[in-house]
This record gives sequence, structure tokens and C-alpha cells, in this order.
Amino acid sequence: MRTALLLVLASAPFLSAGCSAPYYAMMEKFGVEKRDILVDRVKDARTDQVEAQEQFKTTLEAFQELTGFDGGSLEKAYKKFNGEYEDSVDSAEDVSNRIDKVQKVAEDMFAEWEEELSNYTDDSTGRDLRRRSETQLSETRNRYNAMMRSMESAEASMEPVLAAFKNQVTYLKHSLNAQALASLDDVKVEIENNIGDLISNMERSIAEAESFINEYESGADS
Repeated sequence: MRTALLLVLASAPFLSAGCSAPYYAMMEKFGVEKRDILVDRVKDARTDQVEAQEQFKTTLEAFQELTGFDGGSLEKAYKKFNGEYEDSVDSAEDVSNRIDKVQKVAEDMFAEWEEELSNYTDDSTGRDLRRRSETQLSETRNRYNAMMRSMESAEASMEPVLAAFKNQVTYLKHSLNAQALASLDDVKVEIENNIGDLISNMERSIAEAESFINEYESGADS
């Protein structure tokens, strides 16, 4: 059973890239529900945000090395900054892709949940259970929406930082001299402030993701 499940998980990216229904059906055969998939994807998004946060910090450090350049190989310093910028672009794309995957399974889970509310019987027991499920659905959706707002805020914070880095990388590519380096001081504070906003938004988003995961796992254990 474990080997079979591992094979399913290994093929999951290919299945989920196409039609979701066969993917969900196969996972349910192994006892993996949409809520489990959602939590796993939130964990992945949290991990990618942590990594992106560190990568943006590293790129800022490479940029600051250029603004404070005081000797050595200018070309080497530029290439380091350019390489870190490209890694930041990749990290940002990873975060965005993870958020898209979280949204997809959440939408499918909530749609299924709402549809299944009509399955309860119309007696006192069924009505009571339906009300409980509706309350739980509303609470879960509100909790998810709060987390998603934080994720999207963090995602949006990456755009001005990447744009600023891209401008500097493009400019320095053809103007790698003392005068060009001096011009970096004009945007240094703005970039540092944008990075500060990004880090703060990332930290809030990561905290929201961890809270969402902990609430689910504590409920699953009880």
C-alpha cells in the first residue's frame, strides 16, 4: 500500500497538471482527501516563501556590495548580483505557482463541500448536522481567505523589488563603471525599503500558513 501511494504521489504533478478529477479520485482511493492535499500545498507554499525571503535578502546583499564597491573585480561583483537577481525571479515564480495550486484545490474543496450540504436528510438530526457543517465551512473559508490575502500581499510585494533589480541589472550591463555605480545610491534606499516591506509581508504570510496548518493538524488529531 505504501509503495503504491508513493507511486501515486510521484505522478501527482503530471495528473494535477491536467484534469483534476482523476487525480482527486486516485488520491481518495488511498484515503487522501482534498483537505489533505490543500494542507500539503499550503506547506509547500510556506516553504517556498521562506526560501524566497532568504533569496531576496541575498540579492539585496549582492546589490549593496555593488553600491559600496571599493575595489576588486567589478565584473565579478556585477555577475554575482545578476545571478542572485535571476535566482530571485525563479523563487518568485515558484511562490506564484504554489499559490495557484493552493487556490485550485481550495476552490475544488469548497465547491464539493457546498454541494454535499444537500446530502443531509431532512429530519432533525440531518438538519442539525447540516447546520454544523455549514458553520464549519464558513469558518474554514474565512480562515483560508485570511491566509490567501496574506499570500497574495506577499506575492505582490515581490513585483516592485524585482522590477527595481531588473532595471539596475539592465543598466549596469552596458554601463559598468564608477559613474554607473554612483547612480545606484539614488535607488538604494527605495530598494531597501521595498525589501523591508516584502520581508514583513512574507513573515505575515508564513505565519498565516503555519496557523492554518496547525489548526488543521490539531483538529485532525483530536
